[in-house]
Amino acid sequence: MDNSLFEDFNPISSKLWKQKIQYELKGADYTETLVWESPEGIKVKPFYHIDEAKDTLPGAANNLDFKIGQDIYVQDIEKSISRANSTVARGAEALRFTIPNPETDIKTLLAGIDNTLPAYFYLQFTSIDFVKQIDTIAANNGATYYVLFDPIGHLAKEGNWHPGGDNFRLISNIHHSCNHVNILSVGGELYQNAGANMVQQIAYTLAHANEYFNLGYGQKSLVLQVAVGANYFFEIAKLRAMRVLYGLIAKEYNLPQQCHILATPTRRDKTLYDYNVNMLRTTTACMSAVLGGADTILILPYDAVYHKSNEFADRLARNQLLILKNESYFDKVLNPADGAYYIEELTQQLTERALFLFKDIEANGGFLKQLKEGTIQRKIQESATKEQELFDSGKEVLVGTNKYPNKNDRMSGDIELYPFVKANPRKTLVIPIIEKRLAEKLEQERLEAEAKHEIQQ
Repeated sequence: MDNSLFEDFNPISSKLWKQKIQYELKGADYTETLVWESPEGIKVKPFYHIDEAKDTLPGAANNLDFKIGQDIYVQDIEKSISRANSTVARGAEALRFTIPNPETDIKTLLAGIDNTLPAYFYLQFTSIDFVKQIDTIAANNGATYYVLFDPIGHLAKEGNWHPGGDNFRLISNIHHSCNHVNILSVGGELYQNAGANMVQQIAYTLAHANEYFNLGYGQKSLVLQVAVGANYFFEIAKLRAMRVLYGLIAKEYNLPQQCHILATPTRRDKTLYDYNVNMLRTTTACMSAVLGGADTILILPYDAVYHKSNEFADRLARNQLLILKNESYFDKVLNPADGAYYIEELTQQLTERALFLFKDIEANGGFLKQLKEGTIQRKIQESATKEQELFDSGKEVLVGTNKYPNKNDRMSGDIELYPFVKANPRKTLVIPIIEKRLAEKLEQERLEAEAKHEIQQ
């Protein structure tokens, strides 16, 4: 057939669609009835049309070659090697090692695994010599390694700098000593997990990165560590907007315009009760991460809130990404979100609003200055409080927790990790940004009720 069937139909403009909707609403106001506003102030319409669409933003693309990541805490070297090789054999394509102390035998660890896989290193200490060892191994093996060193993120989360002296001098020393590994990251997941809205998440992550640009770093692409929630289309747009703005800012410094995004599902919407629903939340978050352009995705096991790491939960989590990649073919289509007018509009609006906030932060002294003054913390807390009020009132729903809960569900005997915010009084330079799940207060009430019931029996 030479001619398209659709050529026989006249195009319908957005104006005609609105008139039809208005007619079906029987006179009710279109904007008040069907248009809703997101926490970021974006008015979401019931439909989007080509005659109102904006051009696709350059740089807003997904990554066909996204990697399936696996977290490994290194305590026993041999067990860590065994676990790493086992997870790779079962589908993992990248590894993130948490290293607790500088006495760890990093040479033996990396000699025991496939050095063609990208690896990330989160060091719970500061040591130039340790990073130099990783750099030497990377040089000898031609490996791709990322050291997730982020002193500003540590200050924001813990309230203090890394121990061991001038953190920026430490960056400088590592930067000039290591040529084969990326050494800096931006812990942007903190802002999402603490309750920041999406405009704040983007702007704070980029203002955070800009502090490193101002210091003369960024010759290698920074690793942006990002948390992704279950608001499917918005999360796609969030990552796309982040890539666009990173490129825009890096260009001003004549730095590489491509960032490296390491994404993981947020903890903020995860629940202790009806925990299997967490798998649905992490699946949609990972779908958003793929379509939004994440380079590596570390999925959060369904029981991460209350269980120690275990093979069963890790396998289920890994399989979620394997299904997306190998059965749903999320790695086969380039930029499937292009031409989706809704996503393009969300990307445009998030980009514009985040850029406005970013400029405001810079005009008022920059991210570090506002962090020290408490402005960043206050703004995040205001956003988190609004979201908490929506959850407490039932307007923001977590199925199985504040909607359709299973009253017979019992969790008090199954908790291995403390699932709530821990009080840690200490002297700090700045007010720490506290990560908190939405369901914590409700879950604590249910656990108390369980305890009272057991006592009565």
